[in-house]
Amino acid sequence: QVQLVESGGGLVQAGESLRLSCAASGSTFSSCATGWFRQYPGKERVLVAAISASGHATYYDDSVKGRFTISRDNAKNTVYLQMKSLKPEDTAVYYCAAVPRRIGVPLTPGEYEYWGQGNQVTVSA
Repeated sequence: QVQLVESGGGLVQAGESLRLSCAASGSTFSSCATGWFRQYPGKERVLVAAISASGHATYYDDSVKGRFTISRDNAKNTVYLQMKSLKPEDTAVYYCAAVPRRIGVPLTPGEYEYWGQGNQVTVSA
């Protein structure tokens, strides 16, 4: 069992930066692929970025390439999402998700087993 707790969201102005953190409990987190999803009101969750268990493989949605960076520190059981040059359209609830998988990066919400509680990010124009 893995529990995920997100932190680092908030209100910023366009062009500014934020770093989201996802702290995990459980000894198996280092063998979990992890992703960050975002959800707009009334819409389904969309994968923004993901990282393999080892950290060697990553995925980014086209909308955030070059602006967001996902990373992980398995010694601290934590995954990060560094967000730069934020835009108003980045405003959403961001969720951390994880699934035991040593190889590869899952791309769909249904492939993930564990979810955080969600963290609001608001970018003002």
